[in-house]
Amino acid sequence: MDALAGSTTSGEINPPRRCEWAQSHQAMADYHDWEWARPVLDEQAMFERLCLEAFQAGLSWSLVLTRREALRSGFAGFDFFVLADWGRAEIEAALGCDGVIRNLAKATAVVKNARATKELVQSGGSLVHTVWEAASEAGEFARWADVPSATAESTLLAKRLARAGFSFVGPVSAYATMQASGVVNDHVSSCAFRSVVAEERRRALKRLGMPPDPG
Repeated sequence: MDALAGSTTSGEINPPRRCEWAQSHQAMADYHDWEWARPVLDEQAMFERLCLEAFQAGLSWSLVLTRREALRSGFAGFDFFVLADWGRAEIEAALGCDGVIRNLAKATAVVKNARATKELVQSGGSLVHTVWEAASEAGEFARWADVPSATAESTLLAKRLARAGFSFVGPVSAYATMQASGVVNDHVSSCAFRSVVAEERRRALKRLGMPPDPG
């Protein structure tokens, strides 16, 4: 556990500096502090990130976060091996579960992307490596308003995923997945968690056998 363990937004005398988007309520702060941009190296966890970012399209992340447990419950814990065998009946049943985001196109994309992930993994590939190959030299931004919503790397990643059979993953949702999974470190320069994530990214890149990030 790092030196920032135990930080919260409620009852803090000296709360850590956070990115602006994480200051609205406790759930957002907790997600920011302990999940967002922490490197994801597990196939199922990466698949879940991709699915949740697709569900966010046109919605707020705060809403998705409040619905995450319901989505996990409705969509088999985002187990892509299970979801790959789903048909229309299972999708409709999932959309009938309490608390899920009821969008047929997004739910259908979860199943299609599960099949693509299963095929990728079974053929010796890796969703984790595919997403992490989009890593580039780290940028650093003073304000959240300056952080891009998409990059050249996320555009290439979206095209690569589309060729592999994925859907509902454009440059914006691809970049959001990169942010959420630590492929990029977009904690703003004043955020107390930027340096923590930077160190975790260095270890992740080494574990993946990728060049160190000069940023």
